[in-house]
Amino acid sequence: MNKKLLVAALAALAGLTVQADTLDKVKGAGAITMGVRDSSGALSYTLGDGKYAGFHYEICQRIIGNVEKAVGKKLDVKFQSVTSQNRIPLVQNGTVDIECGSTTNNAARQKDVSFVVTTYVEEVRIAVKAASGITSISQLKDRNVATTTGTTSVQLLRKHERANGIDFKEVFGKDHADSFLLLDSGRADAFVMDGSILAGNIANAKNPAEFKIVGEVLSVEPIAIMIRKDDAAFKKVADDTVRDLVKSGEMAKLWDKWFLQPIPPKGVKVGLALSDSTKAAWANPNDKPAEDYAKK
Repeated sequence: MNKKLLVAALAALAGLTVQADTLDKVKGAGAITMGVRDSSGALSYTLGDGKYAGFHYEICQRIIGNVEKAVGKKLDVKFQSVTSQNRIPLVQNGTVDIECGSTTNNAARQKDVSFVVTTYVEEVRIAVKAASGITSISQLKDRNVATTTGTTSVQLLRKHERANGIDFKEVFGKDHADSFLLLDSGRADAFVMDGSILAGNIANAKNPAEFKIVGEVLSVEPIAIMIRKDDAAFKKVADDTVRDLVKSGEMAKLWDKWFLQPIPPKGVKVGLALSDSTKAAWANPNDKPAEDYAKK
């Protein structure tokens, strides 16, 4: 009996549960579960019929390919749709092995989970109806502002609300599509969220020209693929995959594919250029939290 099995056996006798290393877990199960989002812009979204697509979805597929090499077998890839509220608990409890959505890497979350090196640096912005005349957060006084439950944008909104003395009412969508619907239907005057998610939802709207992204950048945040904490072997496979994608130029090609070219199912372009912040993250791969970006 090897050391890991012995520890697990002793823990079982003591009535405890020990989470196996992810590589051991997926090798034993012959399967790996990917956490995916239904409406996280071009990062991760559903095509319907249990199929998913997106920039982070495809990066995760590359990671899983290298996981298969590491464990020496082909794995059955299962998909688990996650939300902003349940994504961290589902990674922690082993339901999801790798979360490929639109999760901000911050210090608070790093206490519960780990993050692969940053793949995308996000700018939090404001989406409005083009005809609204709103161009800044200062114009949101006494307005209804939508955001998605369980996201960091909630805290950013409150921080700016206090700092600027602007009193607005927050209305919450259960997911990003729901939040955008609040704006689309007129139940909200603005939707505050990651720029890529705003752009993705606008691109897929019935009439994209009715919406625009405006105002100051509220926050710059590293977005990364999420995995369980203290799992060095799995993290190394994932980190090395991202580094190799950057070094080979494949990462830039994936960006072009998902953000600058027509994407399924409607063949629309998100039209989001690669930012200097994301270029810098690729040039120096790291898993620093959002707080490190705020210091700059």
